[in-house]
Amino acid sequence: MTYRIHRSGTPDTVVFILSGEMDIELVTTLQEFIAKEAPHLITLDLKDVTIADRKAVRFLVGAEATGIRIINCPEYVRNWIAAEKKFGVEALS
Repeated sequence: MTYRIHRSGTPDTVVFILSGEMDIELVTTLQEFIAKEAPHLITLDLKDVTIADRKAVRFLVGAEATGIRIINCPEYVRNWIAAEKKFGVEALS
């Protein structure tokens, strides 16, 4: 699978622009990048994400719960996030 992470930002905010396939490999790398950015506000821009798997969606649910902002999210991913929140991650296992 292929993906790309581009970082941009200001002194207080960091934006990670994601493109390609969002899978566990991207999530693992992204988590490492996010950990290095504390205490900045984090935004994930998903405009160029072509596909996301279940682990990626679960990551996004958790990310939003911790205050990470998600923008330009594909509609199918946003609907999936909503379903995970509504029914709970455990219930869908």
